This record gives sequence, C-alpha cells and structure tokens, in this order.
Amino acid sequence: MAPLTIKIAIIGGGLAGATLANALLQVPHVHVEIYESAPEFSERGAAVVLTSTAQKSLQRAIPSAMEVLNKAGAVSMNSTRLVIGSGPEAGAVIVDMGQTGNPGLVIHRASLLRELLVSIPQELLHTNKKLTAIRPTTECVQISFEDGSTSAFDAVIGADGVFSNVRKILIPFEKAKSRLGAEYFEMDRQYGWIGDGAFIMHDVLEDRKMVQCVISAIETNPPKDRKHLLTKEHLSQTLSSWLGGPIAEGVIDLTLDDPEPLGWSQWDHKSTSTYANGRVCIVGDAAHAMTPWQGFGAGMAIEDAMVLRALFANISSPKEIEGVFKAFDTVRRPRCERIIKSSRETGFIFCGKDEEIQLDVNKIREALAPRWECIDAINYESHEDGVVAILREML
Repeated sequence: MAPLTIKIAIIGGGLAGATLANALLQVPHVHVEIYESAPEFSERGAAVVLTSTAQKSLQRAIPSAMEVLNKAGAVSMNSTRLVIGSGPEAGAVIVDMGQTGNPGLVIHRASLLRELLVSIPQELLHTNKKLTAIRPTTECVQISFEDGSTSAFDAVIGADGVFSNVRKILIPFEKAKSRLGAEYFEMDRQYGWIGDGAFIMHDVLEDRKMVQCVISAIETNPPKDRKHLLTKEHLSQTLSSWLGGPIAEGVIDLTLDDPEPLGWSQWDHKSTSTYANGRVCIVGDAAHAMTPWQGFGAGMAIEDAMVLRALFANISSPKEIEGVFKAFDTVRRPRCERIIKSSRETGFIFCGKDEEIQLDVNKIREALAPRWECIDAINYESHEDGVVAILREML
C-alpha cells in the first residue's frame, strides 16, 4: 500500500524551520507548510558558522546543500585563530583550529535563509501568522492564529526559537581592515580573542564584502530588558582591562559606528524535560537553545532536520507520528544537552573566568583541545540508523 500523505505544520520561519522544511520536502509522502509570526521571513544576527561536521549533516538533510551555501555567499575560513586579547600576554596566539580537513564556512544568516526559502513553493509559506493555540485531537492537531484563522495538520513542529544574544555588527570589509588592522585580514580566518570577562570574534562573510564583529561578555548585573542600547561608557567599562591591547578600541569604535548598537542577553536551555508531546515536537533553539561559544547552535538545528527526515521517510501513516517524535526525543535530547553543557563551560574559559586556567596560554590550549570532541565525534549514518531502529521498536 502506498504511504498516506502526512501533513506537517512548522511554526517559525527562521533557519531551523526553513532547513527542516527543505529536509522534509525530500520525503515524497510529506506535505509541509511554514507559519511565521512576523510580516516577513527574517533572521536576527549577522552570521552563522558551519563547521565541517555541520556541513556533513546539512548535506544529508538537503542534497543540494553546497549549492545553497555557495549562492548564499559562504566564505571558507582557513582556520579559527584564538588569541589572548587582554592582560600581559595580549596578542599571544593560543591555537589555530580547523587547519586540517574541510574548513568551516561563514554565511550571512539572512542570505542563507533567503536561499533556503527559494526552493520552497510560495504557497507553503505563510507570514503574519502568530500562533495562539495548539489543540490536539484524536484525528489531527488544530492550530489557531491571532488573525482568527485555523488549520489542521497531522503534526506540528515548533521551530520558533528563543532570544539569542550578543552584540553583533556588520562592517564593510575595507573599513574593518582599516580599523582592526590589515594583518588580521591577510587570509580568510576567523579570529577569537580571549580575555578578562569577555570574548571578541570577527570573521569575513558575504563573498568577502563584509566583516562580522561580535562582543560576548559576562553580565554581572543582567539588565531587566533582554535588549539594551550600547554606549561607549558601557563598552569601555566591560572591556576596561582590554584597553591598550591589540583589538578592543577598534571593535568598540566599529560597534558605536552602528546607527543603533544593541546588546542582547544570552539564553540557553540547561535542560528540557522532553522535545515531544504526542503529535507536537520542538526543534532548534525552541528545544535546545545554547550559548554561542562553540559555534554549533545552527549545527544542532541542522541535525534535527536530518534526523526527522530519516524518521518520516520510514513511516507510512499519520498514526506513526508519535513514534517518530518519541524516537527523535530519545536520540536527540542527550546529545544536545551534552553540547549545551560543554558550550557553557567553554564560555567561562573564553572569558578568563575558569579559576584554574585564567588567561594562561598553555592552560587554555590544553583545556580547549578536547572540547569539540562531543560535537565532532559522531557518525551520522550510525546516528540515523540508530534512531530509525528505535522507531521500529516503538511501532
């Protein structure tokens, strides 16, 4: 018997939702639609970094992934160079990461989202649809929106994210090169500056037309509002021990050149009890928001899409959806929680707040060496096979 058509609503039209939709559209018996609350599809933040591991999962989820990335203006990084940014050893190179194998790619979020949406038929994309209610029934899942409209689907997947942080700005390439120093742009390389209470990063994107600068800092007195205006006084106080070093003044000046320099408080999920509830599931930041220290938040959302594609390809009826989501939760949640914990711990190292390591170059180098194993030590074919085996046991 031919599989029955399975109708899925994705709530949220950011990178997680668009990647998932592209992945599920590869499954012939799945019909998917995306609902975005905003007037248009858009992404907050400047750039996303896809490590070689994230690229592998994206290619498994979407066969045309590399073409999509090229059209989005992805820039290949020769390495990620970590450097001390404050204190007596300011300017000392800690390590060049990612020099072997497939390099990481840096892509403007809006450009990547644009290319992901191009391949989705327009009639499947809905804007100005703010979700107000989800009502599961024995036959379907009903969803209601603020405009009074309703729809019914076999399953609903939440990909509507969480407020992410940081202070991110985009600067024209030549301007950044002039203000930060030409020596940092001799090759396409991501720089991460480790220092007292903060971490500064800059990298090249948009076919080498733009540079992203990011300041991440530990907030001792978090503001009541997640979003707040940045001032020279605030940034100079945050980076007080960095001043006079190789990078801080330039980044502060570039940040304040922005017409509306804003800071966002960071959020992560320490633990989520489950990613699945009946025929409703959550993915991406909605399920496992993480701090950006290890650069794998987008990678985890891509893995979610890869796994759900494999699972839905192995069922033939809406009656099996609960099994899909239970298997997804069983496999994905432990991995995501490990990476969230590792990222949080890495942040303390990057901001010089690990009491044993502090800003000692050799100790930082030794501590960081194994930290990406929890991300990269994975065989995606086995990951997919394992979750499909769990699904079959449940059905």
